[in-house]
Amino acid sequence: MAGTLIFDEYGRPMFLFSNQQKEKRLTGIEAHKSHILAGKTLANTLKTSLGPKGLDKMLVSSDGEVTITNDGATILKNMDVENQIAKLIVQLSQSQDDEIGDGTTSVVVLAGALLENAEALLDCGIHPIRIADGYELAAKIAVDYLDQISERFPVSKDNLEPLIQVAMTTLSSKIVNRCHRQMAEIAVKAILSIADLERKDVDFELIKIEGKVGGKLEDTQLIKGVVVDKGFSHPQMPKSVKNAKIAILTCPFEPPKPKTKHKLDISSVEDYKNLRDYEWQKFEEMIQKVKITGANIALCQWGFDDEANHLLLKNNLPAVRWVGGPEIELIAIATGGRIVPRFSELTTEKLGHADIVRELNFGTVNDSMLVVEGCKNSRAVTILIRGGNKMIVEEAKRSLHDALCVIRNLIKDDRVVYGGGSSEIACSLCVRKHADKVSTIEQYAMKSFADALESIPDALAENSGLSALQTVEEIKALQVRHSNTTLGIDCSGNQNYDMKTCNVIETLIGKRQQILLATQMVKMILKIDDIRTNDARM
Repeated sequence: MAGTLIFDEYGRPMFLFSNQQKEKRLTGIEAHKSHILAGKTLANTLKTSLGPKGLDKMLVSSDGEVTITNDGATILKNMDVENQIAKLIVQLSQSQDDEIGDGTTSVVVLAGALLENAEALLDCGIHPIRIADGYELAAKIAVDYLDQISERFPVSKDNLEPLIQVAMTTLSSKIVNRCHRQMAEIAVKAILSIADLERKDVDFELIKIEGKVGGKLEDTQLIKGVVVDKGFSHPQMPKSVKNAKIAILTCPFEPPKPKTKHKLDISSVEDYKNLRDYEWQKFEEMIQKVKITGANIALCQWGFDDEANHLLLKNNLPAVRWVGGPEIELIAIATGGRIVPRFSELTTEKLGHADIVRELNFGTVNDSMLVVEGCKNSRAVTILIRGGNKMIVEEAKRSLHDALCVIRNLIKDDRVVYGGGSSEIACSLCVRKHADKVSTIEQYAMKSFADALESIPDALAENSGLSALQTVEEIKALQVRHSNTTLGIDCSGNQNYDMKTCNVIETLIGKRQQILLATQMVKMILKIDDIRTNDARM
């Protein structure tokens, strides 16, 4: 191996050896083919999960944890991806999830189709830059056409039905689809509870999604308040406290410890009794300090022993112990209370207020949760999800998150298009029509872009057990014949192709983002023609 002799600042000789022999390098068409293969592989993996009839994926982590989902972003996040281009596709899906919250599978399927069609153009000798330029031109035409065919959508607290229909479209492909009407109503009510319709703003921090294993999905409920996975510290304490005045403490119910290294020796029964009396007196003082302020419930970040618990019960002061830091902060914000680090600082003005604090009990296992409702200073809501096992609860959480994001997007931009692949087919026809007017070589890329748009309805038809080619061609012919852009794939088997009458609705902002993100990612990948790596696996 060739080496180079150099000297450091002290004059000591150093050898630098070339690493070129270990380095693997892909250039030109070979690099493009490698990128395209990675994109196609991921897209084909996710394609079977698209739509209401899509299949789920089981993902098993290295430590044996099992995840079952058909959410594209979750599937890709949990996959062990080594290829660098494949990692870009994973980031593409994550970007769609972060920005829109829905359409994470569709955006990867579209990107994979764009790459696959680009491969055929590369084989024809078309330069990748010309392909990328054609894709960008076609994406602009498609997005502009989406704006034309979009419709305004009523967003009002007085009429929830249209919003529920949109949420049901999102949930139709999820594990919760057997009770998707109930879940859609919960999602809509949760968003409208916290939304500022005048400013078109939704603060997601005010929505908390909690899961509890047990019961069934139908037991899921929306609670207008805060839920804490704790119960009252003593089983004989009252299960509900009305007109609650809450002392929020981060100081423990225990006697103060001397801050010295000296130890206390107890050498007689009398000394032990004196110590016990001292502890009892300190407990009593702490409880009285809480009760003097008018508090009728105490929330403590730390624990307290059975003796303190008994005294709290004896003094009719319900208490909750071991409340976590984030939870105690959320309760303080919601109830308008102040977190108190020392008993001496507790005053009436620092108490939190709520209409009711009640304990929810589940099944025969004596499992319980605490609900703080009617908080004075907050619109915070909690969605409590029930399910037969942990996997169902976690997937229901992901599904509801998607529905919440879709309703939030409608509040920000109230324009919609129709699903079932209808908008993709309409955009495909429009792009193809414009491509015939382009005289340069970009027209081939534009036609390939139009073909790629049809990959979404193709996948929907295939996953529904239909002949993909025949069904999509029929819908295209019907759209042209009737000049109706709302005709799409009938995934439910109702023999109704009009997605408008089927209430299969998607947000315009989500559909635009899919096309733009996929095009930008593919354009970036097509411009990479040189990869150098020391990893032989590539």
